[in-house]
Amino acid sequence: MTNTHRDALFVLIESLSKSEKRQFKLYVGRLGVNTDAKFLALFNLLDKMRNYDEKQILDSGIVKKAQLSNLKAHLYKQILVSLRLNPVNQNIRVQIREQLDFATILYQKGLYKQSLKILDKAKNMAIENEEKNVAYEIVELEKIIETQYITRSIPHRADELAVLAKELSEDNVMTSKLSNLSLQLYGKMLKVGYVRNDEDLQEVKSYFEAQLPHYNIEKLGFREKLWLYKAHLWYSLLTQDFLSSYKFASKWVDLFYDNKEMIALNPVFFLKGNHYLLEALFFVKYGSQFKDTLKRLEEQVASPGFPKNDNISSLAFLYINSNKLNQHFLEGTFDKGLYLVNIIEYGIKKHRARIDEHHIMLLYYKIACLYFGNGDHKNCIIYLKKIISNKNLKMREDLMCFARVLSLVAHYEAGMDYHLEVQLKSTYKFLLKMNDLHAVQKEMIKFLRSLGDIYPSDLKNEFQKLYTELKKYENHPYEKRAFLYLDILSWLESHLHGKPVGQIIREKALAVTR
Repeated sequence: MTNTHRDALFVLIESLSKSEKRQFKLYVGRLGVNTDAKFLALFNLLDKMRNYDEKQILDSGIVKKAQLSNLKAHLYKQILVSLRLNPVNQNIRVQIREQLDFATILYQKGLYKQSLKILDKAKNMAIENEEKNVAYEIVELEKIIETQYITRSIPHRADELAVLAKELSEDNVMTSKLSNLSLQLYGKMLKVGYVRNDEDLQEVKSYFEAQLPHYNIEKLGFREKLWLYKAHLWYSLLTQDFLSSYKFASKWVDLFYDNKEMIALNPVFFLKGNHYLLEALFFVKYGSQFKDTLKRLEEQVASPGFPKNDNISSLAFLYINSNKLNQHFLEGTFDKGLYLVNIIEYGIKKHRARIDEHHIMLLYYKIACLYFGNGDHKNCIIYLKKIISNKNLKMREDLMCFARVLSLVAHYEAGMDYHLEVQLKSTYKFLLKMNDLHAVQKEMIKFLRSLGDIYPSDLKNEFQKLYTELKKYENHPYEKRAFLYLDILSWLESHLHGKPVGQIIREKALAVTR
């Protein structure tokens, strides 16, 4: 039996809504000859399957093994054509492409005047909606047609098209350079996380400065500004300059609210921008603004004009719930956040085909932190095991490292210290292998390793010593990232003052808002 997620056709059919399946059957049945077509029979069979089973397909007699691959490819194409015709998928981008296709057909038939008329409308629509790549394609086709459809206005049209083509080309080159830089920085962020030392910082800084193109902000359009703010955001996050990341994430989101028509056209970028703004607000601990931003995002997503499809639904689930967890971390209301666990578990199951493994593990880590803050260390360990035992997780090495450190602390708190020495050695080796052993982690491991030799009466003094040592790193340019993953200082304060860690964090949050 083939794995469900490896068979593209089965996954596509599985993703279709009831209305999309109904439309497909109407589309196929528009001509009577198709009602008994093999590809429709295959569609109906696959639609009934819970798991992809090639043997069941062959046993049905619909198709022979030698023809199955071609039939599946044909069915896949027909489903895509049907989806393209669905009004739900007819956004501006698709409409412009459709007009370009129509104009190309008319041009090939020698109907130059009709083709140019459609191209002119499509070009204006593309430029108005910042679709400059397709706008450039349209201008290039206009230039070809103008050389064959000779009119008295050709000298004027030639100059006009040449100037426009040059402007669009320059804009597209700028966008390409900025998007390349943004993508490379994002890749570094996913692979390694934040810079860990001066060498990392210099490497990222040199790369950013060398690759950032010269620009005049006044001449940049929506699309160029969007990629510019993205590039600066990744750079700020990589270098742990969280105030700067807040600044550029705000610019990213404000760009959409200043150009509201772009929200519906680029909903994914709108969602991502809000997510990174919320993440920056979380890092700089702007609690009230965090709450307002999250509320505004939820209202926008729920509004009638916001696009609805599977991809957007998955991203909205991921970003909104991830930041709801962060809100409880900010406020120290761990017990009030427990209801999110079932919602997130259900959402992961529902959206798993569209959410990458890294983001799922990140949700698990946040749930583990939620349980840790609530004093439920056994459930914390269960979720951390999902991360630690994941052999396929190749992104965010720092996430793996801190999951292991938190696991050590949770085992100690749960009284499960009979295997602590083995775990300490395993974690130490892992951190060395990842080249991620820093002062905060060293001190934590040293403290946990010495617990067996400390008398209960001396324990509070040892907690105080560790707190004093770690407090020095709270604002250290490279060590402070340890406190982003686990509020170690609040945990130590909870032991020193005999209070739950959630209460400590709540008191800190209230002190900030006073």
